[in-house]
Amino acid sequence: MARIAVIDDVPDAARLVRRVLEESGHEVLEFTEESEALAFFRNHGPDLVVLDLRLKQMDGVEVLAEIRKCSPGTRVVVLTGYPTVEARQKAIRLGASAFCIKPIDNEELAETVAKVLAGAPPS
Repeated sequence: MARIAVIDDVPDAARLVRRVLEESGHEVLEFTEESEALAFFRNHGPDLVVLDLRLKQMDGVEVLAEIRKCSPGTRVVVLTGYPTVEARQKAIRLGASAFCIKPIDNEELAETVAKVLAGAPPS
């Protein structure tokens, strides 16, 4: 299965995503600090990142741009509880594979990640 990183400044949210994806057989790394995640990506690019848009130090779109620089082949699924058309457009323009709105159903999250990893467009 895939190596997936979860970046969310809310530990409980990151833990929930990790549990859902581990149940699907993935290796999941959990980050609540975007700087730690980016430092890790410079040396160990994951297959996929599940990225929250609202973080502590940086905007999620900024983190996405940094992911593209240090790990261009990594696929990204953006999660947000504060969806805007502008944020969605920026995320897609920077190469996000999917844009999902919180709260997301566990099954929907697992299906979206599976489709993105398979190269299929999420529905």
